[in-house]
Amino acid sequence: MIFSREQLEAIEDKFLAPYGSHSKYSRGRLHREDEPPYRTIYQRDRDRILHTTAFRRLEYKTQVFINYEGDYYRTRLTHTLEVAQIGRTLARVLGASEDLTETICLAHDLGHPPFGHSGETAMARLMKEYGGFEHNKQSFRIVTELERRYPDFPGLNLSWEVLEGIVKHETEYDRADARDFNPDLRGHMEAQIANVADELAYTAHDLDDGLRSGMINEEMLESIELWQVMRESIGWRTGSLDDLTRHRIIRRLIGTEVDDLVETSEQRLRESNPSSVEDLQRLPYNVVTFSEKMHRSNRQLKDFLYTRLYRHYRVVRMAVKAETLIGQLFEAYRKEPTVLPGHIQPRIQEIGLERTICDYIAGMTDRYAIEESQKLFDPATLP
Repeated sequence: MIFSREQLEAIEDKFLAPYGSHSKYSRGRLHREDEPPYRTIYQRDRDRILHTTAFRRLEYKTQVFINYEGDYYRTRLTHTLEVAQIGRTLARVLGASEDLTETICLAHDLGHPPFGHSGETAMARLMKEYGGFEHNKQSFRIVTELERRYPDFPGLNLSWEVLEGIVKHETEYDRADARDFNPDLRGHMEAQIANVADELAYTAHDLDDGLRSGMINEEMLESIELWQVMRESIGWRTGSLDDLTRHRIIRRLIGTEVDDLVETSEQRLRESNPSSVEDLQRLPYNVVTFSEKMHRSNRQLKDFLYTRLYRHYRVVRMAVKAETLIGQLFEAYRKEPTVLPGHIQPRIQEIGLERTICDYIAGMTDRYAIEESQKLFDPATLP
């Protein structure tokens, strides 16, 4: 039996809540296209993102630890996949569109430059006088302009709802600028899910990677409430923290946080009773959120990670190196634009020198940026 797009849309009608984004009611694409006979509009958007160059490059972009520091640490790609997995779980149980949620999750970090938040800090500083830089906006530029895969339009021509979810991506470290996408409305249900899935994933997995690296240990975590609750919940109190025990604790942490999200969000949905997507977006609060108790516990854990991991001297040293390297690349290209690759140089006339350089550097992987630095500044390296 083959399921047509119309049948898939009918299945959505049975399983999605009224506030979920039904694909057949999508506002569509900027450039009209005939939709395929066996994929919904959001499924097609997901596939388009998966096939982009920007998505493949996430494999070699930093989450916390640079790629060559160890094969087992999260990269921007594995983080993205983990966000998508958590997002689908939440969407399924809360009656939202799994496909739309997954698509937003897969696209949310496409615009990250090399070297993680250090790279973003450097790019924001360098572009301050030239329109600025923020990875959310860069993700939007990638899917609407920079990816060139179709003869009739730039970008991927994604649906309105996916683009709205990208521009309204917002966490503690990300701020949305949705001036062209109903800025007076909150993100739809799927965007809200993507936001909390991102926050949940990076907190739990940065803790996991920090423990694996040895930069933090169980003794340091003795005053962290969530850590104590998780270790007691699996019956581990003392002894060496081996890999299996660490996996059990992180897994329990993720499960506990997902349970809290589901219970709290379900309660808010009952209280507000939104009858449509826009109904939910007009509420004075996000419905997808943690309980107050979990918010406080997460705040304590985040503060710990900031102090003990993100500001660890090894991480800071690498951040200083990364910001220096990106600054040197930027100034070298700006001083002599002809050292830019030939296929990049025509963009200068279209969007200006600094934005062209910004797009080029932001698209680099960690590895490529290091190699490019060697080619430009090491006389012994062939250009």
